[in-house]
Amino acid sequence: MAYLISVNAGTPTPTDHSTEPVTGIDKRPVEGPVLVLVPGPEGTAPTGIAGDVVCDLRVHGGPDKAVYAYAREDLDRWERELGRELTGGVFGENLTTSGLDVTGARIGERWRIGGEVLLEVASPRIPCRTFAGWLDEKGWIKRFTDQAEPGAYLRVLRPGTIRAGDPIEVVHSPGHDVTIGLAFRALTAEPALLPRLLAADELPERTKEKVRARLGQRLSQ
Repeated sequence: MAYLISVNAGTPTPTDHSTEPVTGIDKRPVEGPVLVLVPGPEGTAPTGIAGDVVCDLRVHGGPDKAVYAYAREDLDRWERELGRELTGGVFGENLTTSGLDVTGARIGERWRIGGEVLLEVASPRIPCRTFAGWLDEKGWIKRFTDQAEPGAYLRVLRPGTIRAGDPIEVVHSPGHDVTIGLAFRALTAEPALLPRLLAADELPERTKEKVRARLGQRLSQ
């Protein structure tokens, strides 16, 4: 059975790897129930996790990046490769999951968590300089990209409260085959996959615009 290992919220941490002097990537497990909300417009609102900190609203937060989930199974594999402990939240994820194929989740797939909250898979996480600086691992962006296990950003369709231990149930899966893993590979190292992404209507509009622009550039070359 898939379930939540932890719900994680960030605290401001100084950084030299962002346009902002602090980052909210340092997320720690929260005890007890946590309110999940629908955040305001992109660029004006933090994530959908009450108490979570987002410092650079230009690239984080908003409805299409309301919640970030990462699988404990993928963290375990990175633990073995890096030879260091990786606690829940260390990748900046709000939800650390168990028993759920996050990389294989389809764009538009819906997860019910506990008895109230309904989330929708929106897009993969693309690694950035802040993430690389936080992990402090040589060549981290390339290594993370090559592994193609990026975790998933989710929208909040129905708010409510969640807590560690809550079951996660996939209640809807779209008919297309555009998964988080496929979308990540298309947007990073395998641009030949880009045309396939447009089959997923549930992709964020900004991502679809980026895909169309890149496809247009390829056609004009």
